[in-house]
Amino acid sequence: MRSRFDPLTLYGLAFIVFLYGPLLLLALFSFNDSIIAAFPLKGLTLKAYGAMANNPALHHALWNSLRVGFTVAVVSTALGLLSALAVTRYKLPGGAPVVGLIMVPLVIPVIILGIGLLIVIRKLLGLDLGLWAVASGHVLLCVPFSMLTLVARLEGFDKSLDEASADLGEKPLMTFWRVTLPLALPGIVSSLLLCFTVSFDEFVLAVFLSGTEATLPVYLWGTLRFPNQLPGMLALGTTILVVSTLIVVTSELVRRRGVPSRTEGF
Repeated sequence: MRSRFDPLTLYGLAFIVFLYGPLLLLALFSFNDSIIAAFPLKGLTLKAYGAMANNPALHHALWNSLRVGFTVAVVSTALGLLSALAVTRYKLPGGAPVVGLIMVPLVIPVIILGIGLLIVIRKLLGLDLGLWAVASGHVLLCVPFSMLTLVARLEGFDKSLDEASADLGEKPLMTFWRVTLPLALPGIVSSLLLCFTVSFDEFVLAVFLSGTEATLPVYLWGTLRFPNQLPGMLALGTTILVVSTLIVVTSELVRRRGVPSRTEGF
C-alpha cells in the first residue's frame, strides 16, 4: 500500500504552503495592532477595518473599479457569447486563425498591451485617458476568458435542439432566446463573474490608461508609499481576497451546474 506521506505528497503540501502562505499572513497582519507587519503581533484589533470603512478616497477608487468591472463583464460576455456561438454552431472559413487572433491577449505580456493601447489612444486617436480607456483594455483582455468559458459550455449541447426549434417554425432570434440562452445560462453567469474578477483585480493596464481616475489596484499601489496606511491596505487586501475567492468559486460551481456526469447511466 502506498504511503500517505510519500515525497510527492510532501512536495504538494510544501508547494501549497509556499503559494498560499503569504496570503494567510496578509490576513493575519490585517488584525495586528501595529503599523508594522512583523512578528510578534502587538495585539488583535479591527481598527484597520474601521479605517478602511472611513476612507473616502478608497471608496471612490472602489466605485471606479466596480463600474469598470460591471461594464467589462457585460460587454466581454456578450462578445464572448457571440464568438462561442459562431465557433460551436457554424463552420466558418478561416475560423481557426480568427479564434487564434481573439486569444492573442492571453499570450501577450500585459505591459506590452498597455503600452500599445496608450500609444493608440493618445497618439493616434488623440483622446484623453480615463475609465473608458481602462474598460476598453479590460474588454480586450477578458473576451478570451469569456469565449473559452462559453465554448466549454456550448459545445456539449446537441445542435438538433436548435434544428428542432426551427422545424417547429420558431424564428432564429426566438430560438436563441428560448432554447440556446437557457442552456448557456450557467456559462454566461460564470463568464460574468470571471470577467468581473479579472477586471477588478487588473493593475498594469489601469496604470497606463486610467489617467486621473484611479481604480482600486492603482490606488492601493500609490497608498503603499505611506507606512501609516499599511494596516488599512492589509485589511482591504484581505477583503478583496475573500470576495474574489468567493466569486471564482461561485463561477466554477455555476459553470458546472447542469453538466451531466461522464459516469451517468452506467
